[in-house]
Amino acid sequence: MGAMPFRCLYLLCLFMCKLSPEVAAEVQESSDGPGAREPVWLTDVQAAMEFVAAAEVTVIGFFQDLEVPAVSLFHSVVKNFQDVSFGISAASEVLAYYSVTGNTISLFRLVDNKQLDLKSEDIESMDATKLSHFIQRNNLHLVTEYNPTTVIGLFNSMIPIHLLLMMNKTSPEYEESLHRYQEAAKLFQGKILFILVDSGVKKNGKVISFFKLKKPQLPALAIYQTLDDVWDTLPMTEVSVEHVQNFCDGFLKGKRLRENHESEEKTSKMEL
Repeated sequence: MGAMPFRCLYLLCLFMCKLSPEVAAEVQESSDGPGAREPVWLTDVQAAMEFVAAAEVTVIGFFQDLEVPAVSLFHSVVKNFQDVSFGISAASEVLAYYSVTGNTISLFRLVDNKQLDLKSEDIESMDATKLSHFIQRNNLHLVTEYNPTTVIGLFNSMIPIHLLLMMNKTSPEYEESLHRYQEAAKLFQGKILFILVDSGVKKNGKVISFFKLKKPQLPALAIYQTLDDVWDTLPMTEVSVEHVQNFCDGFLKGKRLRENHESEEKTSKMEL
């Protein structure tokens, strides 16, 4: 793995931690959720292409042999993820189209057009818990809520620029603000990864303070480029598509709102 920039590495350290009891409870609750779901059978390439294109996150089990234990393992985790589409295929033409050799479980992300593969040797040593963790870590959407299970996928994304909306989810304006944020995310698909940070979660205070923001300034946007540690922030009274778009466009063009940012970054690194 190549060298990771200091700021990105520090953020990852902030984010990385064992699952909290609350998160673990949520995972357990999802596994006990609504009735049984079954993966969709994909019999040809056209059906598979349409299936992948129709959802933000798709997981497909490609199996040359439907009698292997991995098939039942695959079926066992489907019910755990209500926001992920699951498919299964044993058609040789479909496996060939997706460059699959042997039994493979693949996760497809619309947000960065990425295909992540678990190959036969990986699957053989897996159980339902490990497979669920793989999906949780890489389950990225147009807007992905930051939490300990999504952070690895966020930093492994092919998209080097990340935008964070820091806002309390209990705010009366939250639902409408999130809708506008999602609309803005569509304008920058493949260019900027949109992330939601719930300021009402105590542990997220580290992320907020890292970007030199205080709670009275929220909601706010923070944008950074993982390749060279460049970042900027924008406190806002209202989250709108126009505000988000202008902020992102300015950053992509090299414009930064905070004049004294460079000196602040040097100070923060010295303090760390």
